[in-house]
Amino acid sequence: MTELLLRLFIKDYTQTKKSGKTSVAFIPGEKDRLRLGVLSGVVGIVLNVILSVFKMIFGAITKSVSIMADGVNNIFDAASSVINLAGFRISGKPADDEHPFGHGRVEYISALTLAFFILIMGVELIKTSVDKFSNPEAVIFSVPAVVVLIFSILGKIWLAAFNAKIGKMVNSVAVKAVVTDSIGDIAATTCSLIALVASKYTDLPLDAVMGIIVALVIIYAGIDIIRGTMGPLLGEPPEKEIVDKLEELVMSYDGVVGIHDLVLHSYGHSKIIGSLHAEVPADVDIMHSHDTVDLIERQVKEQLGIEISIHMDPIINDERTHGLKEMTANAVKGICGDASIHDFRIVDGPSHTNLIFDVLLPRKCEYSESEFKELLEMKIKAEDKRYFTVVTIDRNYV
Repeated sequence: MTELLLRLFIKDYTQTKKSGKTSVAFIPGEKDRLRLGVLSGVVGIVLNVILSVFKMIFGAITKSVSIMADGVNNIFDAASSVINLAGFRISGKPADDEHPFGHGRVEYISALTLAFFILIMGVELIKTSVDKFSNPEAVIFSVPAVVVLIFSILGKIWLAAFNAKIGKMVNSVAVKAVVTDSIGDIAATTCSLIALVASKYTDLPLDAVMGIIVALVIIYAGIDIIRGTMGPLLGEPPEKEIVDKLEELVMSYDGVVGIHDLVLHSYGHSKIIGSLHAEVPADVDIMHSHDTVDLIERQVKEQLGIEISIHMDPIINDERTHGLKEMTANAVKGICGDASIHDFRIVDGPSHTNLIFDVLLPRKCEYSESEFKELLEMKIKAEDKRYFTVVTIDRNYV
């Protein structure tokens, strides 16, 4: 069914494409990604509406609060699919004057909205289940209701697998949130099924107990989605694979001897903007280095899809500079083993010498920035009282 829907909805979809003698996995373009997001939303709406109708009918027949709540949960899921669909449509809009970085982060907002819907549902279900303890009502066992719940579990298992496949193809936080929600629904419906079957053999209020369990599962799913969504919204480090590829590409050019101060900002699935400092030899013609940097920026955009801005740092690497840089680097590591230096240069004066450099200081360093600078100044002066440090503290954003 999954493959059939994908082939129907994505005209050129195939499991693999041939490139010479090599088979390559299908990689969706931006238009395909939008279609896949819409497909995920439409399938979610249709399946959840069908499941909700049947559960509400048989929940009323069997007088089961857990089945009724499960049916209401499916209505929320259908509404969530509408939000997910709308999020995909909006995120696919091009950049404009008010949103120069595009609309990609709308996907995160739609996932967060889905999470709040789930939490509201969980809290309401707890209230209903607690009321069931105070006003117990016998659950009526029904074979058709059992069949409906089993069908619902199987349907949700398929929906979770279907969205997991799409989520992997389009790398969408919103679609992955739907997968998490579906897994919670599977657990919730299983609890409803257990309560219904148990009602045939006992008068204990298992329906209310299972209702509370279902609510806790639903709330956990909502919290899990919030955790997964807040990272991209607040700002989190880029994936190591992206950083490694970027560094490898930049360092592959002969005119670059080092890089630092790399910062990458994600504005959705395919919008990454960043900057870095590239160290270039000071004795090379500046126009040549500038041409190299321009070429790197274009290659990074073409090969990695990252809009990068590169700042050139000229590096003098004569014997004296190299020796003082090594001495300073050792002093830095003596204070904090994971720290490193860059942008090192020397300015001589008649009475003293300024050692000017940046320190990449890990956040886990036991010293504050001011304490670190004081300790470093003491270590450098212990080597030669004429040396003064001019230090800029940097932090790692990747």
